[in-house]
Amino acid sequence: MLIRYDIYAVRIADMGLNIQLEIDEENGHLGEALHSGRAEYVCMDLRNKSQVYKACDGVEVVFHMAAPDSSINNHQLHYSVNVHGTKNIIDACTVLNVKRLIYTSSPSVIFDGSHGIFNGVEGLPYPAKHIDSYSSTKAEGEALVIKANGMNGLLTCCIRPSSIFGPGDRLFVPSLVAAARAGKSKFIIGNGKNMYDFTYVENVAHAHVCAERALASGGTVSKRAAGEAYFITNMEPIRFWEFISLILAGLGYERPKIKIPAFVMMLIAHLVKRIYHLLAPYGMKVPQLTPSRITLLSCHRTFSSFKATDRLGYRPIVPLQEGLKRTIESFSDLSVEAFLRRKGPSKASICLGGGMVADIFLWKDIKLTLSAMLALFAFYVCFVLPGNTMITAISKVFIIASVFLFIHGKLPDKLMGYSIDKIAESNFQYTDSMAREISLSVISLWSSAADSFRSISRGSDSVLFFKTAVSLSIIAFIGSLSLQTFFSKVLPLAFIAFYIYERKEDEINGFLLKVLPIGRLSNP
Repeated sequence: MLIRYDIYAVRIADMGLNIQLEIDEENGHLGEALHSGRAEYVCMDLRNKSQVYKACDGVEVVFHMAAPDSSINNHQLHYSVNVHGTKNIIDACTVLNVKRLIYTSSPSVIFDGSHGIFNGVEGLPYPAKHIDSYSSTKAEGEALVIKANGMNGLLTCCIRPSSIFGPGDRLFVPSLVAAARAGKSKFIIGNGKNMYDFTYVENVAHAHVCAERALASGGTVSKRAAGEAYFITNMEPIRFWEFISLILAGLGYERPKIKIPAFVMMLIAHLVKRIYHLLAPYGMKVPQLTPSRITLLSCHRTFSSFKATDRLGYRPIVPLQEGLKRTIESFSDLSVEAFLRRKGPSKASICLGGGMVADIFLWKDIKLTLSAMLALFAFYVCFVLPGNTMITAISKVFIIASVFLFIHGKLPDKLMGYSIDKIAESNFQYTDSMAREISLSVISLWSSAADSFRSISRGSDSVLFFKTAVSLSIIAFIGSLSLQTFFSKVLPLAFIAFYIYERKEDEINGFLLKVLPIGRLSNP
């Protein structure tokens, strides 16, 4: 955004030895500016004072946006960057006569981890105890920047963007997708009505530019803008779980539906926390389920951007729905469709033939699955429970179908004012292409079976022999069961087993490789 304006030449400082651009960046404004010299990149660790001085030398304004990942529970790391590193930035700015410093802070600086915030304003004080080390050290860094306002002519202000989202995000959306693929995104913690302020990334960049321009304006505008902190939002509060649902649904995943009371999850989180304190010395990893996180997911977190509008002239330039649309489009590679395309059909789907049967057993089409289950239940009640054999049951179904078709065929086109649609004869006909496809499928299946038995006859594929033996044993076992047992036990178990196997395929295969001697049966 800075480069798109003609008034800026930009120096980018980060820890990487070289700047790594995406293809669209390389071919866009940033790549062009780096090649032309309007932008340059320097390697800098802001904890290294000499490197900070070198990076800040000769510049007029500094945007301090560096911070560790907020999810990392490492106080020493957070303090070294957010506090010590910020001191280095301030020292460099005052010594090198930098005119303006804009610090990227966080709304978490006023969050205590226990109480929600509704339409929060900048006058809210820092809590006595913060939610985590990230929040506490960001608050310390923010306080240092505000205190530095006026030192050697330096003008400062702090930006508090709320819940940033958008293209290029490497934490929020990828985490949501990972949870969805693991089957953990079905749950809503709390009543699902808690409101949140999310901010599209381009609006955050725009807020920084607004702050810089306000500080550079001089006179009353600069005086009113300097030495203050500002909440930055899209100014469109939305229910937290509705926002999550829109992103997941946009990428093809299931929306959260099952509500779990917050107090239940809080009890579990406190229990996990106690267990962690006991087992941490023995290598237990930091749990993701914490009391503070439960509060974050179930409480209100909205903030007023009136002050930013009044003193910085900030207004969002990208509406929330447009930001969501752009975000979802940018993460198309994480969608269900892209994932299945890369992964290919699951083994469960292949085993079931990949057609309608697979869609039913794997719940690909919920309406189709429920309809099939209802039809099977009706068949069970009408034909299996009375003790009929399979041949008798199927014969009765055909008799009933024949009677229905005969009566339906005898009915007039109109009856008591209602039109009766006749079943077209084409519904009972197989075209040449359909017959050819069925023939090819049968031939392919036969060829596959013949190839398998040919491999087994060579004695060279122990894994195939093991799978074939187990499969045939299962078929033999099912064949020995009564029709009533098959419908009451085997079919329900099949619905559950195939569904679970498709979603936990990698974990189940890994477990089987460890437990069963499949891997050790094959020859090297």
